[in-house]
Amino acid sequence: MAQAFLLPFEEPLARLRDQIDELAALGTPRADLAILEEQHETITTEIYARLSAWEKVQLCRHPLRPSTLDYVSALIEPFVELCGDRAFADDKAIVTGIGTFRGRNVAIAGHRKGRSAKENSERNFGMPHPEGYRKAERLFGLADQFGLPIVTFIDTAGAYPGLEAEERGQSEAIGSCIAALARVTVPVVSIVVGEGGSGGALALGVGNLVLLQHFATYSVITAEGCASILWRTSARAPDAAERLKVTAQDLFALGVIDKIIDEPKRGAHTDPVGATRFLGDALEAALGSLRSLDGPALREHRYARFRALGRTAER
Repeated sequence: MAQAFLLPFEEPLARLRDQIDELAALGTPRADLAILEEQHETITTEIYARLSAWEKVQLCRHPLRPSTLDYVSALIEPFVELCGDRAFADDKAIVTGIGTFRGRNVAIAGHRKGRSAKENSERNFGMPHPEGYRKAERLFGLADQFGLPIVTFIDTAGAYPGLEAEERGQSEAIGSCIAALARVTVPVVSIVVGEGGSGGALALGVGNLVLLQHFATYSVITAEGCASILWRTSARAPDAAERLKVTAQDLFALGVIDKIIDEPKRGAHTDPVGATRFLGDALEAALGSLRSLDGPALREHRYARFRALGRTAER
């Protein structure tokens, strides 16, 4: 466990792990250590099986959690990055490019947060400016022109809300990006790999299939933002997270997403290789399930999917 980034609910596990390590250093018999290891494993399973919505929000924001480029580097070979929106600048909060996934050429677009303070500053903490969405829209057009399936990776708290972003047409850029994804005639698979927040996430989320990793979240607003509006304090964020139904399990039950992608027991950051294997297999299956649909059918499938959201049956 990464002690430098210990989450509150992980503290009991960290204390027990420290005790086991201390006893091992003192020469405690292996049989006794095995009992403690089994106890540690049982507690781990129990804690991660009953995480609250707010705890899952914390976990999906873990600074070591794999993000777009981590999965791209492991699954897409080769990958050729395409930079710039050909109008203003290259927004590093969104990565776009073309590559090959398990023998099939695909177009990739995804949010990218940084690991260090410097990288987070360069990538604006994964919150895109308008030029980022225009870069993604440019990729969608290229993919549609050349018949490449589109795969999007979503991991952002939301689009950048700053004055300069608004001056350059943030809402128009997001809306145009959504429209571009809606009208393409190629398969679109959208995967939320961390935090999927607000229109900043939806701009890359108009997929024929929308998948969430087990501990990822997806919502119209951050829990803190919702709490600040409803209760005038971000301290009520845990309550907001519960009411927003942000978890993969809630969203699947509501029909907002199509599949939950398995993760390692304690989150993708604890076993990136295992998380990548789960994600790669889910992506392969998703793309395979769309092979039988032609261009117009794919567009109609996407339209029908999103028109059905929120529909209720009258009794």
